[in-house]
Amino acid sequence: MNNFRELKVWQKARSFTKEMYYLLRKYPADEKFALVSQMKRATVSISSNIAEGSGRYTNNDFARFLDIALGSAYEIENQLILSNDLEFINNNDLNEFVIKIQEIEKMISGLIKSVRK
Repeated sequence: MNNFRELKVWQKARSFTKEMYYLLRKYPADEKFALVSQMKRATVSISSNIAEGSGRYTNNDFARFLDIALGSAYEIENQLILSNDLEFINNNDLNEFVIKIQEIEKMISGLIKSVRK
């Protein structure tokens, strides 16, 4: 059992979620129940699954929740690219947020490898 609050990846994911919520305020109002809603759920899922998995009793269970968190991170990366395609965010925002989510993806991947050893 791990204390998720001490995990750097959880801290980064939590901070990323806050930044995403601010970014999503820029989106058109008619996207509130479409892409914005999906992106909010996916970004919250990252830190939530890290936290939930850390409370499991086996490393295999923890790794399974980390896999889900990683999938949500990739989902966000895809949705950021789509947001740029749809001109909801500019190239600077895209690049800034993709760099941040890719760092989180790498951290989750590293933690998965560590937990599975």
